[in-house]
Amino acid sequence: MNMLDVEEDSFHVTREGYSYLSDSEWEVVGRMIVLMGEPAISGMLESLSRDQQHAAINKFLQSELAVERRKIALLQQLVSHQSMGGPTHMRRSKTLKIDVSRYKGIDEYSILRWFVELEDAIKARRIEGDEMQVTLALSNLTGRAKTWALTVKLHDLNVFESL
Repeated sequence: MNMLDVEEDSFHVTREGYSYLSDSEWEVVGRMIVLMGEPAISGMLESLSRDQQHAAINKFLQSELAVERRKIALLQQLVSHQSMGGPTHMRRSKTLKIDVSRYKGIDEYSILRWFVELEDAIKARRIEGDEMQVTLALSNLTGRAKTWALTVKLHDLNVFESL
């Protein structure tokens, strides 16, 4: 029997034709056929001696292993990179509640210092929306500052769209 079955001008590699190949080598031949096509593999097998066939199959298997090892190394590198670094807020599952001093609107208390406290609290609480940031700011006003802010807001509801 020929190593290749010829049907309607097409070649089919059969297991019987290459009975000297081990089961694992035959599985590799199947992957080679999927990757490169049956005509290319049947032509290669026909043109090579048995020793050369074993060597070609082994070389293909080694290249597959090298590709898989590179994938594993890349995945390990990604995992170690993610576990080593990254922003603190990515590692922390809960938000951190930082209190903000109440701003009274008197001269002895710096509004810039209050804004720094407010920004820190917004970041720690992970407040992203402008409306929620303004709400937090307004909730930390007291005295003259709160009276002024609410009076302005009564006249124009959109006056404090963002910080």
